[in-house]
Amino acid sequence: MASVTFNVNGKPQAVDVSPNMPLLWVLRDTLGMTGTKFGCGMALCGACTVHVNGQAIRACITPVSSVAGKSVTTIEGLSADSSHPVQKAWIEGDVPQCGYCQSGQIMAAAALLKKNPHPTDADIDEVMKGNICRCGTYQDIRQAIHRAAEINAQGGAA
Repeated sequence: MASVTFNVNGKPQAVDVSPNMPLLWVLRDTLGMTGTKFGCGMALCGACTVHVNGQAIRACITPVSSVAGKSVTTIEGLSADSSHPVQKAWIEGDVPQCGYCQSGQIMAAAALLKKNPHPTDADIDEVMKGNICRCGTYQDIRQAIHRAAEINAQGGAA
């Protein structure tokens, strides 16, 4: 066991866990933040996507020791009231069906729009291809990302 200190959603956290414990399990089991989902455990599906220092990463394969001193943002930290442009667009477009993959989809989309505020369909497809939706809402996801870009352009950035 080791003490690992990092920020989660703007708040300092110190956890006494194995340094090799995946960040996903630290978030879910140690910190009780269950918005980040377990999908495959091999970084293939994207359900566990969070941001580390603004970069989208897969929490299921990221050892907690690698985020020491860094800033982690989970779906719970994207906005307190679903006011982030991506969340607004998701709600407006009624994107989720089963919803299991949606936190990872939203986090990947938010990271994309931070880097590329006006993505093309090809840009979206390239970044989002690693996020699997079992319900097949890919067209709705793409439309919501375009809508979130419009919301951002209208000054609705979180």
